[in-house]
Amino acid sequence: MSFKDMCQLVREDYAAHGREWTRPGFRTLFWHRFGNWRMTVRSKLLRAPLSMIYRWGYRHCRNVYGIEIPYTATIGRGVIVEHQGGIVVHGASIIGDGSIIRQNCTLGLRSLQRLDEAPIIGRNVNIGAGAVIMGCVTIGDGAAIGANAVVMTDVPPGALAVGVPAVVKVR
Repeated sequence: MSFKDMCQLVREDYAAHGREWTRPGFRTLFWHRFGNWRMTVRSKLLRAPLSMIYRWGYRHCRNVYGIEIPYTATIGRGVIVEHQGGIVVHGASIIGDGSIIRQNCTLGLRSLQRLDEAPIIGRNVNIGAGAVIMGCVTIGDGAAIGANAVVMTDVPPGALAVGVPAVVKVR
Protein backbone atom coordinates (compact mmCIF):
# COMPACT_ATOMS: atom_id res chain seq x y z
CA MET A 1 0.00 0.00 0.00
CA SER A 2 1.43 3.35 -0.97
CA PHE A 3 1.14 6.48 1.15
CA LYS A 4 -1.30 7.83 -1.43
CA ASP A 5 -3.48 4.70 -1.07
CA MET A 6 -3.47 5.08 2.71
CA CYS A 7 -4.55 8.71 2.40
CA GLN A 8 -7.40 7.70 0.08
CA LEU A 9 -8.62 5.10 2.59
CA VAL A 10 -8.44 7.65 5.40
CA ARG A 11 -10.49 10.11 3.29
CA GLU A 12 -13.11 7.38 2.74
CA ASP A 13 -13.18 6.55 6.46
CA TYR A 14 -13.57 10.25 7.24
CA ALA A 15 -16.57 10.50 4.89
CA ALA A 16 -18.10 7.29 6.29
CA HIS A 17 -17.87 8.72 9.82
CA GLY A 18 -19.84 11.85 8.88
CA ARG A 19 -16.76 13.98 8.22
CA GLU A 20 -16.18 14.17 11.96
CA TRP A 21 -12.48 13.64 12.76
CA THR A 22 -13.10 13.52 16.52
CA ARG A 23 -15.04 10.25 16.38
CA PRO A 24 -13.12 7.46 18.13
CA GLY A 25 -14.06 4.97 15.39
CA PHE A 26 -12.49 7.17 12.72
CA ARG A 27 -9.37 7.71 14.80
CA THR A 28 -8.98 3.98 15.42
CA LEU A 29 -9.34 3.21 11.72
CA PHE A 30 -6.75 5.89 10.98
CA TRP A 31 -4.22 4.11 13.20
CA HIS A 32 -5.16 0.79 11.63
CA ARG A 33 -4.51 2.19 8.14
CA PHE A 34 -1.27 3.83 9.33
CA GLY A 35 -0.13 0.52 10.83
CA ASN A 36 -0.69 -1.24 7.52
CA TRP A 37 1.11 1.47 5.56
CA ARG A 38 4.17 1.55 7.83
CA MET A 39 4.72 -2.16 7.18
CA THR A 40 5.28 -1.31 3.49
CA VAL A 41 8.28 0.89 4.35
CA ARG A 42 11.21 -1.30 3.31
CA SER A 43 13.96 0.27 5.36
CA LYS A 44 13.94 -1.02 8.94
CA LEU A 45 15.67 2.17 10.00
CA LEU A 46 12.78 4.26 8.65
CA ARG A 47 10.10 1.80 9.78
CA ALA A 48 11.27 1.72 13.42
CA PRO A 49 10.09 5.24 14.38
CA LEU A 50 6.87 4.71 12.42
CA SER A 51 6.28 1.52 14.41
CA MET A 52 6.76 3.41 17.67
CA ILE A 53 4.26 6.03 16.54
CA TYR A 54 1.80 3.31 15.47
CA ARG A 55 2.10 1.52 18.81
CA TRP A 56 1.36 4.76 20.64
CA GLY A 57 -1.75 5.40 18.49
CA TYR A 58 -2.97 1.79 18.77
CA ARG A 59 -2.59 1.76 22.56
CA HIS A 60 -4.22 5.17 22.87
CA CYS A 61 -7.29 3.93 20.97
CA ARG A 62 -7.37 0.70 22.95
CA ASN A 63 -6.92 2.29 26.37
CA VAL A 64 -8.87 5.54 25.93
CA TYR A 65 -11.63 4.58 23.48
CA GLY A 66 -11.83 0.86 24.19
CA ILE A 67 -11.47 -0.06 20.52
CA GLU A 68 -8.89 -2.71 19.71
CA ILE A 69 -8.29 -3.26 15.99
CA PRO A 70 -4.74 -4.44 15.27
CA TYR A 71 -3.10 -3.65 11.93
CA THR A 72 -3.13 -7.36 11.00
CA ALA A 73 -6.93 -7.40 10.72
CA THR A 74 -8.27 -6.85 7.21
CA ILE A 75 -10.69 -3.93 7.15
CA GLY A 76 -12.61 -2.98 4.01
CA ARG A 77 -13.55 0.43 2.69
CA GLY A 78 -16.22 2.54 4.36
CA VAL A 79 -16.38 0.48 7.56
CA ILE A 80 -18.03 2.38 10.40
CA VAL A 81 -17.13 1.91 14.05
CA GLU A 82 -20.21 3.65 15.34
CA HIS A 83 -19.65 3.84 19.09
CA GLN A 84 -16.66 3.45 21.34
CA GLY A 85 -16.13 1.00 24.15
CA GLY A 86 -15.49 -2.70 24.39
CA ILE A 87 -14.76 -3.41 20.72
CA VAL A 88 -12.22 -6.19 20.19
CA VAL A 89 -11.31 -7.45 16.72
CA HIS A 90 -8.95 -10.41 16.37
CA GLY A 91 -5.90 -9.77 14.20
CA ALA A 92 -6.91 -12.46 11.68
CA SER A 93 -10.46 -11.15 11.24
CA ILE A 94 -11.74 -9.84 7.93
CA ILE A 95 -14.39 -7.10 7.80
CA GLY A 96 -15.97 -6.30 4.44
CA ASP A 97 -16.73 -2.92 2.87
CA GLY A 98 -19.53 -0.82 4.33
CA SER A 99 -20.02 -2.85 7.51
CA ILE A 100 -21.06 -1.26 10.80
CA ILE A 101 -19.71 -2.29 14.21
CA ARG A 102 -21.28 -1.01 17.40
CA GLN A 103 -20.08 -0.90 21.02
CA ASN A 104 -19.11 -3.97 23.05
CA CYS A 105 -18.65 -6.23 20.01
CA THR A 106 -16.10 -9.02 19.91
CA LEU A 107 -14.83 -10.71 16.76
CA GLY A 108 -12.60 -13.39 18.14
CA LEU A 109 -11.46 -16.94 18.59
CA ARG A 110 -13.41 -19.91 19.81
CA SER A 111 -10.37 -21.94 20.83
CA LEU A 112 -6.78 -21.17 21.77
CA GLN A 113 -5.74 -24.24 19.79
CA ARG A 114 -6.85 -22.58 16.53
CA LEU A 115 -5.40 -19.08 16.67
CA ASP A 116 -5.94 -18.29 13.00
CA GLU A 117 -9.65 -19.13 12.83
CA ALA A 118 -11.21 -15.71 13.13
CA PRO A 119 -14.53 -14.39 11.76
CA ILE A 120 -15.00 -13.28 8.17
CA ILE A 121 -17.56 -10.49 7.89
CA GLY A 122 -19.04 -9.81 4.45
CA ARG A 123 -19.97 -6.50 2.89
CA ASN A 124 -22.62 -4.20 4.40
CA VAL A 125 -23.05 -6.30 7.54
CA ASN A 126 -24.77 -4.59 10.46
CA ILE A 127 -23.41 -5.81 13.82
CA GLY A 128 -25.54 -4.86 16.81
CA ALA A 129 -24.30 -3.68 20.19
CA GLY A 130 -22.81 -6.40 22.36
CA ALA A 131 -22.66 -9.02 19.62
CA VAL A 132 -20.02 -11.73 19.84
CA ILE A 133 -18.86 -13.54 16.70
CA MET A 134 -16.53 -16.43 17.50
CA GLY A 135 -14.35 -18.77 15.49
CA CYS A 136 -14.06 -19.49 11.80
CA VAL A 137 -17.50 -18.09 11.01
CA THR A 138 -18.55 -16.40 7.78
CA ILE A 139 -21.20 -13.68 7.90
CA GLY A 140 -22.73 -13.19 4.45
CA ASP A 141 -23.13 -9.88 2.64
CA GLY A 142 -25.98 -7.72 3.90
CA ALA A 143 -26.60 -9.83 7.01
CA ALA A 144 -27.57 -8.35 10.36
CA ILE A 145 -26.37 -9.54 13.74
CA GLY A 146 -28.74 -8.62 16.56
CA ALA A 147 -27.73 -6.92 19.76
CA ASN A 148 -26.06 -9.29 22.25
CA ALA A 149 -26.21 -12.23 19.82
CA VAL A 150 -23.54 -14.92 20.17
CA VAL A 151 -22.77 -16.17 16.66
CA MET A 152 -20.90 -19.47 16.35
CA THR A 153 -22.21 -20.66 12.96
CA ASP A 154 -22.20 -19.19 9.47
CA VAL A 155 -24.88 -16.63 8.65
CA PRO A 156 -26.09 -16.58 5.01
CA PRO A 157 -26.26 -13.34 3.00
CA GLY A 158 -29.17 -11.10 3.94
CA ALA A 159 -30.11 -13.14 7.03
CA LEU A 160 -30.64 -12.02 10.62
CA ALA A 161 -28.92 -13.74 13.55
CA VAL A 162 -30.38 -13.17 17.03
CA GLY A 163 -30.14 -14.73 20.46
CA VAL A 164 -27.72 -16.74 22.59
CA PRO A 165 -26.63 -18.88 20.87
CA ALA A 166 -27.67 -17.07 17.71
CA VAL A 167 -30.52 -18.44 15.63
CA VAL A 168 -30.44 -17.52 11.95
CA LYS A 169 -33.65 -16.11 10.49
CA VAL A 170 -34.08 -15.40 6.79
CA ARG A 171 -35.41 -11.91 6.19
